Amino acid sequence: MKEKTIGIICAMQKEADAILHAMTNLREEKEGIITFYRGNIAKKDVILCICGIGKVLAALYTEAMIETYHPQVILNSGVAGALREGLGVFDVVISEKLVQHDMDTTFLGDAPGYLSGVGLVYVPADERLSEEVLLTAKERGLSACLGTIASGDQFITSAKMGARIREMFDADACEMEGAAVALAAYLHKIPFCVIRTISDAVGANNGMDYPTFSAEASRRSAQLLLALLEKE
Repeated sequence: MKEKTIGIICAMQKEADAILHAMTNLREEKEGIITFYRGNIAKKDVILCICGIGKVLAALYTEAMIETYHPQVILNSGVAGALREGLGVFDVVISEKLVQHDMDTTFLGDAPGYLSGVGLVYVPADERLSEEVLLTAKERGLSACLGTIASGDQFITSAKMGARIREMFDADACEMEGAAVALAAYLHKIPFCVIRTISDAVGANNGMDYPTFSAEASRRSAQLLLALLEKE
C-alpha cells in the first residue's frame, strides 16, 4: 500500500487494540470531544479513532477525521454477523459495496435503503483498494471474499430479520457502522474499504456466539489491516 496517510475507524476498543499496539510514535490528540491516536506503521502516518457503536457516531467521527487530518485512504476494521449461508466464524468479508438496511423512505416511492440527496442505495467501495485487501487476505491463507455489507442501528438477533436483510439487499454480512463510514468517505471522494471478520451468524443462537468470538474476530480483522499497511 503506497498511500502515506491512512485513516482508521474502529467502533470498539477491542477492534482497535492490535492496531494501537503496532503503532510507533503513538500519541493522543484531542479535537473537541474526539480523541485521535496518531502514529506510524511501516513508515506510514496513521490516524485512528474509536467511534463507538452506531451509524451516527461512525459518520461524525469519520467526518471529523477527514476535516482535521485529510487522510488519503480510510479503512474501517471490525466484526460482523454473517447473512449469507456458507460464511463461517472468522471468514472475512471485504466491502464491494455497502447499504444502510434501516434507511426507509419507501413511503415516498423510494427503493429500500435509498439515500435521499445522494441518489444511491449502495455506496461503492474503492475497487482497487478492496482488491488489494482481498489479495492480502488470500496471501495470509484467510477465507475471504468481496461482498455487500449492510449496516443499521440494530443488533440483529432474529433469523427472520437477518433473512429479510439478505433478501432485500443481497447482503453478505451485517453490522452497525460500515455504511456510515463509507458514505462520509465517498462524499469526500476518499478511497475506502471496510474489513469485517465474521463473529457470528445473524439470528443463530440469538446472537450468543458474538461474545464468544468477537474478540478474536476483531483481532483477525486488525491483523489483516496491519498486513495491508506493511506492504510497500
